[in-house]
Amino acid sequence: MRTRPLKVALLGCGVVGSEVARIMTTHADDLAARIGAPVELAGVAVRRPSKLREGIPQELVTTDATALVKRGDIDVVVEVIGGIEPARTLITTAFEHGASVVSANKALLAQDGAALHAAAGQHGKDLYYEAAVAGAIPLIRPLRESLAGDKVNRVLGIVNGTTNFILDKMDSTGAGYQEALDEATALGYAEADPTADVEGFDAAAKAAILAGIAFHTRVRLDDVYREGMTEVTAADFASAKNMGCTIKLLAICERAEDGQSVTARVHPAMIPLSHPLASVRGAYNAVFVESDASGQLMFYGPGAGGAPTASAVLGDLVAVCRNRLSGTTGPGESAYTALPVSGMGEVVTRYHISLDVADKPGVLAQVATVFAEHGVSIDTVRQQGKDGEASLVVVTHRASDAALGGTVEALRKLDTVRGVASIMRVEGE
Repeated sequence: MRTRPLKVALLGCGVVGSEVARIMTTHADDLAARIGAPVELAGVAVRRPSKLREGIPQELVTTDATALVKRGDIDVVVEVIGGIEPARTLITTAFEHGASVVSANKALLAQDGAALHAAAGQHGKDLYYEAAVAGAIPLIRPLRESLAGDKVNRVLGIVNGTTNFILDKMDSTGAGYQEALDEATALGYAEADPTADVEGFDAAAKAAILAGIAFHTRVRLDDVYREGMTEVTAADFASAKNMGCTIKLLAICERAEDGQSVTARVHPAMIPLSHPLASVRGAYNAVFVESDASGQLMFYGPGAGGAPTASAVLGDLVAVCRNRLSGTTGPGESAYTALPVSGMGEVVTRYHISLDVADKPGVLAQVATVFAEHGVSIDTVRQQGKDGEASLVVVTHRASDAALGGTVEALRKLDTVRGVASIMRVEGE
């Protein structure tokens, strides 16, 4: 074993960063044995240096992250500060000064992954980011390495624990959205401002990363269709149960049937209770991968939290340090297919539409005519009426999102349709 340690700079010492530092210290001997050399925490960049950080010598703490990554003797920079800047500049500066990078920064990778990979390649350094998607769940490396010889056609998953906790609570207790969100906040699953989670921004960034790796093409955050879950109601769950389904906020990345394009989207969807993702409870994450040779694979586990995310960071750290010792680098960006990313209008799936209609003869016939005129085939219809008011629930066969959009627009113009109560996609069948 080499006796000279590999030096690690840690950018950020919050929930995840402090766990990374703790594991590096408490498991130092095991890490050294696995790597073939000791690893040494050479510096920790923070915003508030006066804050006490258990187990981290104060002399390692600095507010000058730029000086830390420019030192020249740093082997690996671990970036867990998040956001776009200064993280982007610090990462590229690290490459320029001879360090490889391990990051958990999903937002930055979804926006500027191609540029970061190019910078890493230019300087012959590694860029690893297992912790950027689904916390402790090994997912990036299986897609990038284990399935490199296979053709992945679809990635379907629950990649945000906060939203899954809220929807699971609504499903299991009948709670409304706000009540379930309040409980998630009280338990620490939701931030004081939950917008990034409940509006799907967090999941969309992860979908962009997953789609890019799975389909060997560049997919940016702007390419991902995003729809939040704040409008999901108890009535939607009641309808889902009538269909033998539940509701999840899903990240869905698909290769078109002709193989000539890909799509990436995040939105609430009904999935059958028989589907493995339907049983994912609480704040857990799970990702379902469908490929030509291996068939169907599912990856499941805690998708967030300090220790689980730090586990993924440390796994990358071990891999990067091993590469450093052997003078090699791991796999970089694979975007050789350069497939175009299609818009949401081209997505084909089933739909559940709930309408408020007048309770009088001929309404169903009018509604059915509108669906037929737009080429959307109806699978089932359920109608309930009382005192002049009625609800009509229509479940379609597979149709394009564009065709469904045209159908809904035309339905809203009917005098007998008083409102479109909800529209939800049906996936996983």
